[in-house]
Amino acid sequence: MKKAFLSLSLSDFFPKLLTLKIILIFSLGLFSVGAFANPPLVSNQQIGMFKNSTTCIVLENGIISYNLFIKDAVEKYWKITDYEFIEQQEFEKRRYDSKYSFLVLMKGVYEKDPGGVSYNYISLVMGDATNNMTNMPELCSIPISYSNDNDTDYGYAIPSIVKFMQKHAKELEKNRFFISLKGLKYYNGSTGFKEKVLLLNKNRMATNANSPEKINTIYPYYVKLLTPSEIQVELSSNPTNALLQFHVGPNQDTGSGKCFEMIFDVEGNLYYYNYRRVTNENPDGFNLKDFQQIR
Repeated sequence: MKKAFLSLSLSDFFPKLLTLKIILIFSLGLFSVGAFANPPLVSNQQIGMFKNSTTCIVLENGIISYNLFIKDAVEKYWKITDYEFIEQQEFEKRRYDSKYSFLVLMKGVYEKDPGGVSYNYISLVMGDATNNMTNMPELCSIPISYSNDNDTDYGYAIPSIVKFMQKHAKELEKNRFFISLKGLKYYNGSTGFKEKVLLLNKNRMATNANSPEKINTIYPYYVKLLTPSEIQVELSSNPTNALLQFHVGPNQDTGSGKCFEMIFDVEGNLYYYNYRRVTNENPDGFNLKDFQQIR
């Protein structure tokens, strides 16, 4: 099914790290904006402006599942600013106004990815008077899928992502400099895994880590290998001792590109973030090297 996206250039969530190609797509038309630009991280002043902004949650044309996931999560968990839901056409009218911030689904292409593989992100940006959309100040972006992947197994992670973005905006107030250097890897190094059960998407595990026996050779703590729907059931009771692994990688038709690994808790704390290029020697999936990083 053909998808319609609002797409902006991203650079691994912060400036000077990665270059992304951007396209703005509406269901009935195509509007191109500058390619391969570095979006600026919000300034300290813009962080203050964000706190006083109205956050516009941009709904997607033709992607009903995404709209349902994001609406439910925002209505339940968005506390940091006032918000309203808008359509993509309204975004085009409002995006120049700094009294608004925007939570939008974006599509980005890493410049050096083989075949121009593109990824979908949930991104939080500030309105800005620039004519170049790549210069809209960015607070945070989280990858959720490959852009040609019709699977919606990201649904269970959306509540934690929505909560995390608000925590991240507050963290930017205190540690913007270090976050600008490290990106989302700023949050790596947590020591809280021992006391938690790690819920793993069994469909997104590398072959060297697709069973408890293989995992336990590196990672000695409690894990559960589950389907996305089973993870959703586990999370429905809002368990405080649970961590959820979220993986973004190529589908069977796309053997190249990058994969992204994230681990959140139900409160929206990010415990682990990593990405790497998918190759024949280093295939897709959460693998034992990831477990070495978090044990």
